[in-house]
Amino acid sequence: MTTLAEMNNPIWSALTSAQAHFAIGGPIAKRYPAEVAPFIAVPEPTAAAADALAELVSPGEIVNIVSVTPKLDKGWELLATGDIVQMVWRDDVPSPDEDATGITPLTDVDTPDMLGLTALVFPGYFRRRTPEMGEYFGIRQEGQFAAMAGERMKLHGYEEISAVCTHPDFTGRGLAARLINLLVAKQLKRGIVPFLHVNEANARARALYARLGFADRALLPLWLLKRV
Repeated sequence: MTTLAEMNNPIWSALTSAQAHFAIGGPIAKRYPAEVAPFIAVPEPTAAAADALAELVSPGEIVNIVSVTPKLDKGWELLATGDIVQMVWRDDVPSPDEDATGITPLTDVDTPDMLGLTALVFPGYFRRRTPEMGEYFGIRQEGQFAAMAGERMKLHGYEEISAVCTHPDFTGRGLAARLINLLVAKQLKRGIVPFLHVNEANARARALYARLGFADRALLPLWLLKRV
């Protein structure tokens, strides 16, 4: 079982545990394949780790690093920084009903719709092979792809709910809550603790997640970097 301390460096912990099959790199720097997810990670903020990261990222590529960040040289451009809140399912909240009414599992056929919706609502993080990271579910209404959510980082005993997206024409209908509840129910049934990450400034999403049963666990720095 992943420790809470390991949760503070979730990308590294995922790439060295349940998602080690995705890992590119060595013992001091790793990343997901670019077509899977734009995340890089190190266990310690050493100069050697910074050098190793530089070998993993192509010139012009934009990547993200969470929590543990080495000092980077002039070969990088810092595009943005911010904080994300890591929220974990509260163990005093009962599992929601596994109600899949109107919700369908997403497959390769749905990838164009998934890419289109995430590019519209939350661009930059969802890639062509991101669905390989876990299960994804969607809702179609009125002939349109209205909402989706799925699983991204996986650690031993913990799985991240991510890509929670609702098309602007379908907000206010409770679609995101239904998708999250389904994922939570499935994870808890497998003995998995659900968790997620949300921008600290996104008060609306944080309130929704808290209402559904998640609690703040940690505030983690997020850097957006470009290799130059």
